[in-house]
Amino acid sequence: MDPTLPPPEHDTRNTILVVDDTSANLAVMGELLSPLYRVRVANSGQRALAAVHTQPRPDLILLDIMMPGLDGYSVLERLQADPATRDIPVIFVTAMSGDDDEERGLSQGAVDYVAKPIRAAILLARVRTHLELKQARDSLRRQNENLEHQVQQRTEENELIKDVSLNALALLAEKRDNETGNHLHRTQAYVELLIEHLREHPRFAQALRPPYDSLIAKAAPLHDIGKVGIADQILLKPGRLTPEEFEVMKTHSQIGADALQEAILRVQAGHGQVSRGPGPALEFLQIAQQIALSHHEKWDGSGYPRGLAGEDIPVAARLMALADVFDALTCKRHYKEPFPIDRVVQIITDGRGQHFDPEVVDAFLALLPRFVEVAMRYADIPPRHALG
Repeated sequence: MDPTLPPPEHDTRNTILVVDDTSANLAVMGELLSPLYRVRVANSGQRALAAVHTQPRPDLILLDIMMPGLDGYSVLERLQADPATRDIPVIFVTAMSGDDDEERGLSQGAVDYVAKPIRAAILLARVRTHLELKQARDSLRRQNENLEHQVQQRTEENELIKDVSLNALALLAEKRDNETGNHLHRTQAYVELLIEHLREHPRFAQALRPPYDSLIAKAAPLHDIGKVGIADQILLKPGRLTPEEFEVMKTHSQIGADALQEAILRVQAGHGQVSRGPGPALEFLQIAQQIALSHHEKWDGSGYPRGLAGEDIPVAARLMALADVFDALTCKRHYKEPFPIDRVVQIITDGRGQHFDPEVVDAFLALLPRFVEVAMRYADIPPRHALG
């Protein structure tokens, strides 16, 4: 077989690229290797760099050091710098047999060093060994990639199941109320808009950094989960609530927070995490608890259930507070018609620094056209009535 010619395409043996500027050396190594491997040859560093990117791609390279133009060290450096070739094992085959030469070659990334004149048994043994090592590495890499793919797929499936379960839970609470599921879509979208606008603001950047930004958005639909604990005669009353009934209705914040806290504690106990805090896996429920408990708190401290004020109110709850009020004002309720958008804007603006965090209101005003767009997209009734 002529080692200067590429082997037949149907040859399934490992491919060896032999690089040497001396044709006699190429012929000797080609004759030695061709009974066992597919052999390709290159008589310069430049041609070697071109050959590694053509088929059949080499599984191993035998590389001379002393060559005109690009020497072996330069070729190896370029192979190592290219992600497509850095994993091809390179064995230096050279007359430079000093310890310093060998140390330099190995330190640059060569896997072995074979001295000339070539001893056939040694060269074949080194080639076989490093091909086996490469096959083992490639097999391990494929297994790891497969495992990573399976983990990613399972993670995506778990996230989907979690999202579906949590949305079903939130919808359950909404179905008991006189509101529609679109309330969840709208308020979540409003919160996402506020997060997007405020994520770089110095006062909000820490609380809205990844992954908390997405956790807050996902937790938003659980803000009224506590309504499942409110009696039907109050929750479904077709008119305004009496002061006494409203006090009962207000307890939904604490009911929801307590339920989520119980869920956190049970998961912690089941996974032995009680003494270590909630941990990353439970941060979502922790944020949902903050929103459920505090989205009716007011900036001036006049809200419920705890009368928190200012920065003591969690950021997630402050965003939810405005989103929830905007939705309540722009939508029809059993006790009122939807307000015109200019009146809604005036009410929220008047609440700046009283009901709402001032800078959350400023963000809302900057985002008003997008809020209206969301309201129309998920409207329960024709937009001309809801936002006329």
